[in-house]
Amino acid sequence: MDMSDPLTVLIVLLGVLALLGVGAIGFVMWRYRIPPRGLIAMLGALVYLVSPVDVLPEVILGPIGLLDDAGAVTAATVFVYKLVAVKRRLEDAGVKGRRRPRPLE
Repeated sequence: MDMSDPLTVLIVLLGVLALLGVGAIGFVMWRYRIPPRGLIAMLGALVYLVSPVDVLPEVILGPIGLLDDAGAVTAATVFVYKLVAVKRRLEDAGVKGRRRPRPLE
């Protein structure tokens, strides 16, 4: 693989960023037992972050173009934080997760 080509370097960096993001998401899901909607929010933010399509493109606006990426990541982080906080509050109050219905006899 020829690393002198800028496109190759960009693709490798995006791949590494995606792997780090997936690893971080996996760790957070395992550590805090995040529900699936939290996973969807985190994956959506990760996809938007590595996507070349932006609301505010960095190529035209420079550093200001990173604001929409930061906003997507911040929104997902706040959403997942609130999920974890509510889950902890419910567990502290003695409420357990969803109960499976008993099978009818």
